[in-house]
Amino acid sequence: MEETAKRTENKKVIVIGAGPAGLTAAYQLSKAGVESIVLEKDQTVGGISRTVNYKDYHFDIGGHRFFTKIDEVDRMWQDILDNDFLKRERLSRIYYAKKFFYYPLRPLNALLGLGLWNSVLILGSYLLSRLIPSKPEETFEQWVSNRFGKRLYHIFFKTYTEKVWGISCKEIRAEWAAQRIKGLSLVTAIKDSLIKSQNHSHGKQNVIKTLVDQFHYPKLGPGMMWRAVAEKIQSNGSEVRMDAEITGIVCSEKRVEAVEAERNGRLERISGTDFISSMPVRDLVQKIKPPVPKKILDAANNLQYRDFLTVALIINKEDVFPDNWIYIHDPDVKVGRIQNFKNWSPYMVPDRSKTCLGLEYFCFENDPLWRMPDRELIDLGVREMEALGFANQRDVLDGTVVRMPKAYPVYDSKDRDSVTIIRDYLDQMENLHLVGRNGQHKYNNQDHSMLTGMMAAKNVLGANHNLWQVNEETEYHEEIVLKPFMRAFSRLDKFGFAAALGSVSGLFAFLATIFLVIKGGETVGPNLRLLSQYFFGYTVTLKGAFIGAAYSFLWAFIFGWLVAYLRNFFVGFFIYRVQRKAEMLSFKDFLDHF
Repeated sequence: MEETAKRTENKKVIVIGAGPAGLTAAYQLSKAGVESIVLEKDQTVGGISRTVNYKDYHFDIGGHRFFTKIDEVDRMWQDILDNDFLKRERLSRIYYAKKFFYYPLRPLNALLGLGLWNSVLILGSYLLSRLIPSKPEETFEQWVSNRFGKRLYHIFFKTYTEKVWGISCKEIRAEWAAQRIKGLSLVTAIKDSLIKSQNHSHGKQNVIKTLVDQFHYPKLGPGMMWRAVAEKIQSNGSEVRMDAEITGIVCSEKRVEAVEAERNGRLERISGTDFISSMPVRDLVQKIKPPVPKKILDAANNLQYRDFLTVALIINKEDVFPDNWIYIHDPDVKVGRIQNFKNWSPYMVPDRSKTCLGLEYFCFENDPLWRMPDRELIDLGVREMEALGFANQRDVLDGTVVRMPKAYPVYDSKDRDSVTIIRDYLDQMENLHLVGRNGQHKYNNQDHSMLTGMMAAKNVLGANHNLWQVNEETEYHEEIVLKPFMRAFSRLDKFGFAAALGSVSGLFAFLATIFLVIKGGETVGPNLRLLSQYFFGYTVTLKGAFIGAAYSFLWAFIFGWLVAYLRNFFVGFFIYRVQRKAEMLSFKDFLDHF
């Protein structure tokens, strides 16, 4: 205990970035009595998980559901907000070809929307993809087509995905889709929806119930959570400094010595013992002093980010649509997704007769869309709302625009090798810890970003967690739960089991016959002699002992092989059913990872 106190007494941790990862790290350190200084270049905490207040209308930068299977993260959420943490029902749909399709997909809804002939073609395309899958599976297009078929890929995935990322699906790596969703397929989606239908038909509500169907959400949006965390950090004696932009990372050999930050027009050098960074890793590498080797800098320059802007429109309607959000798979409009914040929490709007919609646009910072003046963006949003049939111009009372640079790290053909090169170099910095989505250039959800912050704090206190394994080894989806089953019911080797059983049976028949031959007597082995009815040529003699052993081995081998085969079949079927149930739950989250 005394040694721990001594180690923490001299600690001064500099945390770069006041998003979920950085604030979680600082919060955990403050609870352990370790001083930290959080430096945030923006005027608002929360990063992409912030909430904007515009004339008492609250809206997110993208919707942020709070669901997790990480107990430590869930406890922190509950501890911070308590009664201000609402439980909400989820409803999300896809808007395609002027029609709405439930997401996750429902067969009858999809059949009626797409038409019988189109549905037949989709099924045929799926079967073809299963018979002749695209190998090797390297791109997003191949990954989705192998699981849904080419036709459904073009209908429900291609347009939206390329709208989100701004690059061809042939350029997006398969790892992005497969990062947390294993075994996804069209059959999984259909089985999921059929099981839900059966549950409802029997009067059961959500037999398979998870926080994917229901989710927690702060009363006034996710920013409410992170403002409360920042306040607790400061009440525990640490600092959260806003408008502090990092201009330099000062290093010496294999350590970070200080950061240089510009605040209120003044340049300040801030030293520390440990540094936790959630800033974009490309920017981090570019700001290191003295400059990094050219190979490392080139790798950093290869990393791309997708930027994000929200056009919030205040609509003079009590109800526009019942969904929390809608995916827009319409190539004729630029908007990618529409959030209905009133359906996330009724407290997000000051007037229940009005609705606040968030129209989400994905772009790059050098795109004309990003540089478009706010007034023109609002006009664009109004026109697209009319084109989609959600509202007329006269219904729109007001609007505002919020831009979020570097919202999503891009998983293109270059990033994997680039991140590996950067990681190998930065791992040498013994007091530098990279956390969060941009800090690791990894498409983490909020809870995984928080977990990297928690682990970084523990590493500062003396632990040795590998932060890069978060979201790879974490028990976040059900396939991890299957591993104990797989170990407990591992495959029984048919040949080995059959050979062992045959050998034992053959040896028993041989020894039993030899024993009776040696024993001798007037009547030698009358009962064992009955084997001659089954084993042709068998007698209770030395020659018969070898014949009996051969027959016993053969029949026991066949019996053992069948037993092992049936055992493996039934165990495999059991594991398959458990795995399919897990996949049905994880399928619901697929589009949400955009």
